[in-house]
Amino acid sequence: MAVKIKKGDRVAVIAGKDLGAEGQVLQVIPAKRRVLVEGINQVTRHEKIRMGRRGNQEGGISHREAAIDISNVALVCPNDGPSRVGFRIEEATGAKVRVCKKCGTEL
Repeated sequence: MAVKIKKGDRVAVIAGKDLGAEGQVLQVIPAKRRVLVEGINQVTRHEKIRMGRRGNQEGGISHREAAIDISNVALVCPNDGPSRVGFRIEEATGAKVRVCKKCGTEL
């Protein structure tokens, strides 16, 4: 099955604790069907204090994004907002392009 969401796309969360939030895709993990979205699904990580290479100490509490299931996000169309994605074959070049199911514009 083709992954319809790619790195750099703008997506909206359609299910889960961050419902309605939008962000940019940082990474796609197709084998696990998960995506990392900027600012979405923030988790707290407690890191041990240890000496760095230059003698500075690193550690404390940090916040980072965790992966979210690809079915819980929808690609955002510039015209319609969150919508489903389809494919169309360009007649001139034969290239496969993603299109919005609502309005038919290329994404």
